Amino acid sequence: MNKLVIAYSGGLDTSYCAVSLSKAGYDVHAVSVNTGGFTSEEIKTIESNAYKMGVSTYKNIDAIASYYDKVIKYLIFGNVLKNNTYPLSVSAERIIQAIEIVQYAKSIDAKYIAHGSTGAGNDQVRFDMIFQTLAPEIEIITPIRDGKLTRQQEIDYLIENGIDMSWNKAKYSVNKGLWGTSVGGEETLTSEKPLPDSAYPSQLKHVEDEKVTLTFSKGELVAVNGIKNNPEVNIEVLNNLASVYAIGRDIHVGDTIVGIKGRVGFEAAAALIIIKAHHLLEKHALTKWQLQHKDYLSSFYGMHLHEGQYLDPVMRDMEAFLQSSQDKVSGDVFVTLKPYHFSLDGINSKHDLMNAKFGSYGEENKGWTADEAKGFIKILGNQNKIYQQVNSEL
Repeated sequence: MNKLVIAYSGGLDTSYCAVSLSKAGYDVHAVSVNTGGFTSEEIKTIESNAYKMGVSTYKNIDAIASYYDKVIKYLIFGNVLKNNTYPLSVSAERIIQAIEIVQYAKSIDAKYIAHGSTGAGNDQVRFDMIFQTLAPEIEIITPIRDGKLTRQQEIDYLIENGIDMSWNKAKYSVNKGLWGTSVGGEETLTSEKPLPDSAYPSQLKHVEDEKVTLTFSKGELVAVNGIKNNPEVNIEVLNNLASVYAIGRDIHVGDTIVGIKGRVGFEAAAALIIIKAHHLLEKHALTKWQLQHKDYLSSFYGMHLHEGQYLDPVMRDMEAFLQSSQDKVSGDVFVTLKPYHFSLDGINSKHDLMNAKFGSYGEENKGWTADEAKGFIKILGNQNKIYQQVNSEL
C-alpha cells in the first residue's frame, strides 16, 4: 500500500526525496527517463547512487526516440524559440519524462508519485498536470515544495543521514538533454551578470571554419554531410560537430507559469542550427501565407508546451497543421560553423520557389506586362487612397 515511484535524476533534490521518503516508510521505486545527454556510464552511476538513497528498485527508461517523435519534431516544424531565444530544451523534455513516469507508476500499481520540484518553478506545474491528468487516482507527493526547503537544508539532512556526495561543490545546475543543456547559477539569479565561459559544458576547441550540409525531408533532418540516420541521431551528430565551436550559448529571460520572471543560461548548438536552417529552407519552399500562419500557431504551440498543456487536444490540432505544412520542405541547407556562431550559406531544393519561370526579383518579369503591373498597383492602393481622402477632409 506504500508503493511510490519517484522521478529520480540523481541530483540534490531527488536524492533528498528518495532518502526522506524511504525513511518515512514508503516503498520507493526510482525512475530516470533518458531524454538525451546521458552516457551508459552516467546511467550506471545514477543507478548506483539511487540504491544508496534507500530505493527498492531503479529503472532507466530510454525515451530519446519518443521525445523526438512526440515533441522535438514539432518544435522544428514550428521553428519554436521562446521569446525568440530559447529552444524549450528543459520544458519539452519534462513533458515526456512525466508521461513515461506516470505510465511506469501505473504498470507497477504504485499508489504515490513523487518529484523534487520546488514551489517557485515551472516543473511542478508540468509534472503535476501530466500526473493528475493521466492518473488522478495516484497521489502526488512533493517533499521540497511542501517543506519549503532550502538547498542547504537538503544538504544538511543528507549529510546527517550519511549521504555526502560533495553537494556544495556543484556551483552550477546543469540539465543536459537531446535538445539542449540548461545552466543555472548565482549569475542567473541576477538581471545583469553573464555566465562565465567555464559554466558552459562545451568549450571552444576548433577555430577553423567548417562546412556542414544538412538534408531535410518533409521538415525532418534525415542526413548530416550526406550520411543518413534517424533524426534524433542526426541531432546528436550535429551537436558533436558544433559544440566544439562553443555555438549555441545564450541566456533566456521569460515569464514562468506561476507569474514571475525567470532567467537561465543554455547551450543548444544543434537545436539553434537546425531551427534556423529549417526556417531558411521554409522561406524558399512555402508561400507567404503558409509562413505567416505558421508563425502565430508555432508561438501558441511553444507556449502551451512550455506551460504543461501538452495533453490538451488543441496540441494535436496544431501538430496536424504543422505536419501538413512540411510537405514541400525538403532539400539541403549549407551551414558554416565558426567560433561561437554559425552562418547559413544557402539552400538547394527542387521546391525552391525562387526557381519560378515568372521572373527574377528586382530584375525582369516574364509573366505580366508593364501595364498589368501598373493596374495591379493602382488597385492595390485603393484602400489607402480612400482612407486618406475621407479623413483629410475632416
